[in-house]
Amino acid sequence: MSGELGMVAENIDDVVDGLAGIVREADRAGDRIGYFAALYRQVTVEVRTAIHGGLFDDGARMDRFDTHFGNRYFDAYDAWRRDKSGPRCWREAFGLLDDTDSVIVQHLLLGVNAHINLDLAIAAARTSPGEAIHAMRHDFLLINDILGRVVLVVQDSVGAVSPLLSLLDQVGARTDEQILDFSVRQSREEAWYNAVLLAGQNEEEREATIRRLDIRAAVLARLIARPGGLVRPAMHLIRSTESDDVPAVITHLDHAMERASARQRTE
Repeated sequence: MSGELGMVAENIDDVVDGLAGIVREADRAGDRIGYFAALYRQVTVEVRTAIHGGLFDDGARMDRFDTHFGNRYFDAYDAWRRDKSGPRCWREAFGLLDDTDSVIVQHLLLGVNAHINLDLAIAAARTSPGEAIHAMRHDFLLINDILGRVVLVVQDSVGAVSPLLSLLDQVGARTDEQILDFSVRQSREEAWYNAVLLAGQNEEEREATIRRLDIRAAVLARLIARPGGLVRPAMHLIRSTESDDVPAVITHLDHAMERASARQRTE
């Protein structure tokens, strides 16, 4: 890995280390960018554990995949830090970081939206281009399972620092994995379809598809960042009871999987 800007991972260990570095810096600076980075670090640790445990059909391939996936995030992070450029959907996500009226779950979902609806398919197609993509299906779905599991654990842990998050249930904005019109499950299914599409395209076609995916993810990001209807007043109430201690929230989110594992061991 290189310095703070221009991070390039060579393997999944670099991805974990790079994300841990972002979390540490965000903790020190009180930067909300650490919310999603904490979630993503835990996903990557779980994927690495699955690779080492031999759960994937091709562990080496999944190490390469996760490295491409991580570098998509690092590239977006670097572009935003450098000159507020990068993919549209990531600009929407990073653009909400200084909004003190935003709630924790918005930052988590904005990151998940961009990384699943744009980056996931691109990373998979780059790892296994052409017909090779089909051999990756089982491992891709296993990645999806890991991603979904960590998202739910972290989402559940938000309640400790966001006591009124359940209001979103009451206004119909959160059902299972769906929050603010964004469905994690549906997006993961669509990502596989888009990965197969990208894997079979030439460079010009891929660029057009990536632009389309980015625009669509940016539209979803705007809905997450600026919801309407009954959700808006609910968000104001949720925000009024959330912790203002950004470093403490980052630390809490960054240990969600550890707490979940500890609970499982004692049950």
